[in-house]
Amino acid sequence: MSEIDSQANVDVRRERGGRVALVIINRPHVRNAIDADTTRQLEEAFDGVEADTTVRATVLTGAGNVAFSAGMDLKAFARTGVRGMATRRGGFAGVTRRRFTKPIVAAVNGSALGGGLEIALACDLIVASADAVFGLPEVKRGLIAGAGGLIRLPRRVPLGVALQLALTGEALSAGEARDAGLVSAVHPPAELLERAIDLAELIAKNAPLALQMSREVILGSIGVSEEAAWRQTDDAFRVVGASQDAKEGALAFAQRREPEWTGA
Repeated sequence: MSEIDSQANVDVRRERGGRVALVIINRPHVRNAIDADTTRQLEEAFDGVEADTTVRATVLTGAGNVAFSAGMDLKAFARTGVRGMATRRGGFAGVTRRRFTKPIVAAVNGSALGGGLEIALACDLIVASADAVFGLPEVKRGLIAGAGGLIRLPRRVPLGVALQLALTGEALSAGEARDAGLVSAVHPPAELLERAIDLAELIAKNAPLALQMSREVILGSIGVSEEAAWRQTDDAFRVVGASQDAKEGALAFAQRREPEWTGA
């Protein structure tokens, strides 16, 4: 693993070169809670990921082995309110409302509570350590999950599970989250990051344009009519089918070699 940014005193680190970027929320002393500086640095890290044509997928995780993210830094909130903890483009943490073009795998190493779960839900896939927990405890504090949790959670898990999490404020274990469909895999804590990177590498081997269009159709067809979803699929297929990568994929298969994708 080559380290691109390894300063110990930054709130967000971007590490690893090649097809998979690794973005780390680096505030383990406060359970990787989000304040204004962390929000700004997360947005900048993902600006770099989106602009880097060599990167095809990202793993997002938290430093340490206690928490992926505890969500909003309540001490910072008490001092300054929500100022700076959301951006115009990305929403909370610079992540929850952003329209990403590349797949993101959340590697949840410990607790993902409140805004921490909402950050994970903004990612395409979630893998977890065996000791991870997931919850929306906002109702216990007189709040609601306002950074997408109430929208995205019922799209990932059965409605009853989403309502239970949102209305009780109680958390799910990693195993319960896997059984509910929130988490795609559970790994021993010591293996989590490696397995998450392996998953991202498996994704990154595929054609960039096909990845982008597949994501757009899946996410864009949620809640629309089947007719509208077919229009989205047909439009995406026309774009991808006319691409150089589609020709390269067929040629590489015929020649029994690995394809060389250009993203065009």
